[in-house]
Amino acid sequence: MSIAYPRRQRQLESLVRKLGLSVDAPIKWQLLDLALTHPTVSESANYEHLEFVGDAVVRLVAALVLWENYPDCPVGDFAAIRSVLVSDRILAQLAREYGLELYLLVAGSATADRIGQESRLADAFEAVLGALYLSTHNLELIRSWLDPHFKQLAAEIRLDPARFNYKAALQEWTQAKYKVLPEYRVVEIHQPQHNQERFLAEVWLHEQKLGEGKGRSIKAAEQAAAKVAFLSLDNQEKP
Repeated sequence: MSIAYPRRQRQLESLVRKLGLSVDAPIKWQLLDLALTHPTVSESANYEHLEFVGDAVVRLVAALVLWENYPDCPVGDFAAIRSVLVSDRILAQLAREYGLELYLLVAGSATADRIGQESRLADAFEAVLGALYLSTHNLELIRSWLDPHFKQLAAEIRLDPARFNYKAALQEWTQAKYKVLPEYRVVEIHQPQHNQERFLAEVWLHEQKLGEGKGRSIKAAEQAAAKVAFLSLDNQEKP
């Protein structure tokens, strides 16, 4: 059943075609419309609940793609790669590829918030996945167009499993393996050389130091330490 406003229906059909789907597919158009309605437009009828469903859907699709294409990959690597695939950065990137911002209903106050744009697009992307899943209660309307993106990204990430975010990758690994988060200990380097790293970070797990790194900011130092720790996991006895 189409929605009440013909112009909005045409917009949604345009998006569906971009996804490579037929407008005759069993899509619940009201749900898709809701998936593209930001909370600033309506406090009660917006994408938040669909985003919750979509968050689970995107993680499932990522897991299935990894399972089917890399069946011998260790589960810790699965978690690290999936953390990148389902990150806001990647989901917002995919949203932009399909021009999702053209269909997202957002009030003026949020439109002006450029900093929050990536989060909005990622949330809306998940909500769209939620709407498509709930249209059929399976992945029929999703995997045909999302799988190719995840396959390509997974292949790139496997060349450098944590190149986007070493902290997220290490966190995924420790949570999957030990159900705990790594601990970062940061100190400021006294009298650093001009234009050099100011901070030294160490990353610890179960009172074992996994790695250390330097950076011009605390965040950069933590990323450097996480990189050392993550890349050493295959070469050392696990904590």
